[in-house]
Amino acid sequence: MNDRPMRLFLGGLVHETSSFSPLPTSVQSFHEGVLIRRSDPRALQQIAAQPNLVGVIAAAARHGDTLLPGLYAQAQPSGPLSRTDYERLRDELLADLRAALSLGAVDAVLLELHGAMLAEGYPDCEGDLLQRMRALVGSSIPIGALLDLHCNLSPAMVESGAMLVACKEYPHIDYGARGEELHAMLRAMVRGEPALKAQWRRVPMLGIFGTTRPPMRDFVQRLQSCEQTVPGVVSVSALHGFPWSDTPHTSAAVLVLAQDTPAAAKAATQLLGELSEAFYDLRERASANRLPLPAALDEAIEAMQSADGRPVVLADTSDNAGGGAAGDSTFVLRELLQRGVRDVALGMIWDPQAVAIATSAGSGARLPLRIGGKVGPMSGDPVDLDVEVLACRTDARQRSLTPGGTDPLGPAVAVRAQGIDIVLNSIRQQVFSPECFTELGIDPVARRLVVVKSTQHFRSGFDAMAAAVVYADAPGSLQSDLGRLPYKHLPRPVWPLDQAVKATTSGSLRGNVAQRSAPSS
Repeated sequence: MNDRPMRLFLGGLVHETSSFSPLPTSVQSFHEGVLIRRSDPRALQQIAAQPNLVGVIAAAARHGDTLLPGLYAQAQPSGPLSRTDYERLRDELLADLRAALSLGAVDAVLLELHGAMLAEGYPDCEGDLLQRMRALVGSSIPIGALLDLHCNLSPAMVESGAMLVACKEYPHIDYGARGEELHAMLRAMVRGEPALKAQWRRVPMLGIFGTTRPPMRDFVQRLQSCEQTVPGVVSVSALHGFPWSDTPHTSAAVLVLAQDTPAAAKAATQLLGELSEAFYDLRERASANRLPLPAALDEAIEAMQSADGRPVVLADTSDNAGGGAAGDSTFVLRELLQRGVRDVALGMIWDPQAVAIATSAGSGARLPLRIGGKVGPMSGDPVDLDVEVLACRTDARQRSLTPGGTDPLGPAVAVRAQGIDIVLNSIRQQVFSPECFTELGIDPVARRLVVVKSTQHFRSGFDAMAAAVVYADAPGSLQSDLGRLPYKHLPRPVWPLDQAVKATTSGSLRGNVAQRSAPSS
């Protein structure tokens, strides 16, 4: 077998799209996020620095691969792209691949995608892109895609023959390991080893399933064990789905990649059935207990009484910019003020206008400031406060989920009002780590209550300090009552919208098995 280094085309088009986000998405959104073009002399260095590709880059370096950069574009979650802007980005990435192929210099293609990207007229951007890539490279060049576990897996994605590997953890702390695995699969195919066969099943449920605690912790370990112990099985991905993307394929799913032999196919089919049923059966126990805001604050305040000097962490899950919310809602802040809760750190509220005003006043200034509530009804009303400016920064950063990675907050300020320290920032994002506070002089460990605008990713940074974690389901773009969302395309029945789905689960799970062999190399 040929064991020479690979010539690997590397690119990405990454966006988690909420059909219900109040914020539009355009090419400018990617300029504000990450937009790396093949023509940039530093394109390869910039792509290699992307945190989710760390495993791919490390594996490629070990094997001496030549990396061929293509378009890499990533934007904060928000609403669907326009048809024109999506096609512009897609076609640029395809043109980059076509240019590399024209030089005869591509052994394999590896993309970072999300799996829940939407555009006008394109309810399945990843499926559309992968199908077009397959048509471009033909059957002899393997394609791999690294996915977010909140992917809404579609038939078109699987039928493209791409090797699809999703992260297993939520928070997504395992992209490095998954990238290494995907690189190894592509390398094996380039060496001439038999292609893998994909089998998958829709699991008719939607929810938020954190993996830091049982039962999902145990389920993830089961997935990993199956990859090591079931003969012929190479990769198992449990896709949680993204509930706020309204498409005909929005759902959880299980995907198994196995060797293309009769014995491996039989083992994979049996495993797929077992894992699909097990995933569905833990839906109620695994789903985060998100309490209405008043009840969540009641629980947090009660926990504060026995916290033994450590802070209670309250997650404002409905205003998570990482799921497409604006990040400027004021519902939690207003409730804290009305209750007179003090010794609180709250962050981050996305409010560039308030940041500019406070920065102009300067650290130590006292002034009236209108905070948040600017984007739309799901942001609540602005809150007018007399504040003291504690700190102003233009260079503050927070740790990302990938070891060593950081994200800029943009111009940011910390202000204090009525016993609440509030972080306001200018680059819309969720809270990942305590640096959101400490970079602006706020010590979250010293507070009785810490409020974070995040759904689950915060846990990797805050669990060690937290006496308790409470999930609040405040009003907002990501409220957990999915039955209140105006779905038009969601396949039914699906839990939790249809509680009676249990009666048809077995048939539903067995009725949507799909198989696909990757093109052989």
